[in-house]
Amino acid sequence: MASLVEYKGLKVGYYCGYCDSEEGKASCGMWAHSMTVQDYQDLIDRGWRRSGKYVYKPVMNQTCCPQYTIRCRPLQFQPSKSHKKVLKKMLKFLAKGEISKGNCEDEPMEPTMPTMEDAVASDFALINKLDIQCDLKTLGDDLKESVKSEEKKKGKSSEREESNELIQSQDMEEKLDSGEPSHSAKVHTAPQPGKGADLSKPPCRKAKEIRKERKRLKLMQQNPGGALEGFQVRCQPPSLFPPKAKSNQPKSLEDLIFESLPESASHKFEVRVVRSSPPSSQFKATFQESYQVYKRYQMVVHKDPPDKPTVSQFTRFLCSSPLEAENPPYGPDCGYGSFHQQYWLDGKIIAVGVIDVLPYCVSSVYLYYDPDYSFLSLGVYSALREIAFTRQLHEKTPQLSYYYMGFYIHSCPKMKYKGQYRPSDLLCPETYVWVPIEQCLPSLENSKYCRFNQDPEAVDGDRSQEPDRLQVFYKKAIMPYGVYKKQQRDPSEEAAVLQYASLVGQTCSERMLLFRN
Repeated sequence: MASLVEYKGLKVGYYCGYCDSEEGKASCGMWAHSMTVQDYQDLIDRGWRRSGKYVYKPVMNQTCCPQYTIRCRPLQFQPSKSHKKVLKKMLKFLAKGEISKGNCEDEPMEPTMPTMEDAVASDFALINKLDIQCDLKTLGDDLKESVKSEEKKKGKSSEREESNELIQSQDMEEKLDSGEPSHSAKVHTAPQPGKGADLSKPPCRKAKEIRKERKRLKLMQQNPGGALEGFQVRCQPPSLFPPKAKSNQPKSLEDLIFESLPESASHKFEVRVVRSSPPSSQFKATFQESYQVYKRYQMVVHKDPPDKPTVSQFTRFLCSSPLEAENPPYGPDCGYGSFHQQYWLDGKIIAVGVIDVLPYCVSSVYLYYDPDYSFLSLGVYSALREIAFTRQLHEKTPQLSYYYMGFYIHSCPKMKYKGQYRPSDLLCPETYVWVPIEQCLPSLENSKYCRFNQDPEAVDGDRSQEPDRLQVFYKKAIMPYGVYKKQQRDPSEEAAVLQYASLVGQTCSERMLLFRN
């Protein structure tokens, strides 16, 4: 089994769904008749993406909105405060039917989705997943517990005051960390007179420790006989008495997603993964219902006329895939290839995430949902479910450990949200190495197009160096390009083939078959 592609060359257009620039967008593309999951994995690691069976790569230094491939590292991912709000909102709705007020206001306007013809050079991986703004970084326990309070020699009223100060300080730090404005919090860059640290005195202790100390002293007064015992215990080396497990440890992503619902829950919710190409029996049985959700989504969210979201457009764009289904014994239980992740509420589909399961990642392609349920922030919720799904697949297939979110467009405010799923990396457009997004952002603030690799001597490690070894499929025969070019007299033919080789890299050029006629 080999990939068979037909290179279409450079395409320059003047419509862009991300900006109003007159520069226009530029991309190179090819029609993939069939493709192995390994070849596609290698291609997206060189900046390619697919729209249906069309595989395209933006010309980064020419397009109006440079699109950088972005991936999240799910194994280290911790949900932010905003992520937790979305998950808790879903749980409340499922358990009690509660609908929080003002949810729809959190969903910003999105660019109108281009047609299928325009989509070949645009990113649709997560364009619909900007339901709410997410925190720029995750709060850690060490930050939450770093607030210290001076010991006060007062009674219960003093104790309550200390507790209130601790809570206010925590709220202030959470807002600062999440980027939320805080009108009541005052940030001091230096200690105020009389309030700075006095190195001649013992270090301040946490209010929680102070309260425990007071409680311990009180118990000792009530039970003098146990005073000596308590003193001895406190003086023992800490290593002999390991601390008890904290009960306030932050919940994991799975804890928040799969929290059990009461038997009297208001709603029944289920997520099903069905293979879309080749279509499984479950996919065929739910095709019409899934299409109707897509049609409503396009009409309400993207203002498409009723006759535009046709069945054929839906099939070409979101159901057809060049990826060959593979089910190796060492792979995930669902196998590799293209899937629809269906979200079922009370027996009906309310959202569908289109995904590809590849050797090293889950790649998000698109999301559409029933607009009646936009109050659930389904874009953010589905992204978190896909991250959890990646972690689940990783348990059996260790090398599958990344979540690809499509393209990150720093110059488009509506598309910068993808960088808020941390930790994440951006792909260097020249050397194709992954660089943590924190290192890339300063450069992107100064220029739309950036080379992220800081080593000026670094080059593309898989660049095409022996184009004659490129594999060509010509007149029902497979041959190296060195043999094929001897039969050609058109100089433009060689230019197109060499351009293709430079874009896919040496490895893929020797493995995939380039169709020529």
